[in-house]
Amino acid sequence: MEENQIYVNLSAEKRIPKSDLLLLLRTYNCYHEGKNFQLRVHEEEGGLILEGLLNIHWGLHRPIRLQMYDDNERLRLNRNKTAKQQSTESNNNAFSRENGPAEGSMEGLQEEEESPQLLRTRSDASFMHVQRRSRTNTARDLQRLRTHRFSINGHFYNHKTSVFTPAFGSVTNVRVNSAMTTVQVLNMLLQKFRVENKSEEFVLYMVHESGERTQLRESEYPLVTRVLHGPCEMISKIFIMEADLGEEVTYDVAQYIKFEIPVLDSFVEKLKEEEEREINKLTKKYIALRSMIVHQLERKTHSCDPI
Repeated sequence: MEENQIYVNLSAEKRIPKSDLLLLLRTYNCYHEGKNFQLRVHEEEGGLILEGLLNIHWGLHRPIRLQMYDDNERLRLNRNKTAKQQSTESNNNAFSRENGPAEGSMEGLQEEEESPQLLRTRSDASFMHVQRRSRTNTARDLQRLRTHRFSINGHFYNHKTSVFTPAFGSVTNVRVNSAMTTVQVLNMLLQKFRVENKSEEFVLYMVHESGERTQLRESEYPLVTRVLHGPCEMISKIFIMEADLGEEVTYDVAQYIKFEIPVLDSFVEKLKEEEEREINKLTKKYIALRSMIVHQLERKTHSCDPI
């Protein structure tokens, strides 16, 4: 029976039965019923793929830097520059036509009046340019969303505040699927907000209400991990943190974190006392063993002495 069981990968090393994951997914979607965070599921190449929005909380202590220009802005600048050059050339051509046939015949004037270029002044050309852009509304919606510069909790790029630290604990989301690894999710998050820092500078942590903190490894799939930990973010959240500042906190340590400092100090004192007792106990034990060994060696030495 187990041999026919279908499994879904949690990471490169771990996996879970498909039936168990589907049960968890049902609970997850029931919790988010009527919301945008319900996950869709479909089969792809014999595997189970989940897809949907994943909440990620900002847990950074150092500033990040936003890119000055994104792809849309570079394209827009190039288009504006090209349009300006074309309009300048058009104006120059129109000016030369107006001044050219000063002593010409009516035939030359008629050719100029029939020329469609004379009807396009600079404002007309810009108007036509705007009209053309306004008609592209649905064909490139997906591409526009991919290249759009989103704001980080209302913060857009400007030259004075292009380097800033997102509010600790504030939340954002990215649309991912269960086949995307931690590195891929990080890259998508940074690309969405046009963050200039490299993904190697950051890691993802699953942070529990108790204070327990577990790092998501590079080979893990964050969306699957989210489903395994349940839908309620009051119990656990995914945080993005600096790779060199974040650290894992085990459950044994996390259960002490929420105590007040005086209480923690008393715990430390008790642990020191217990440590001293254990040290004394071990010391006495090994002193007794040493004396027994020395005594046996002395007896053996006396028994081997010649009479």
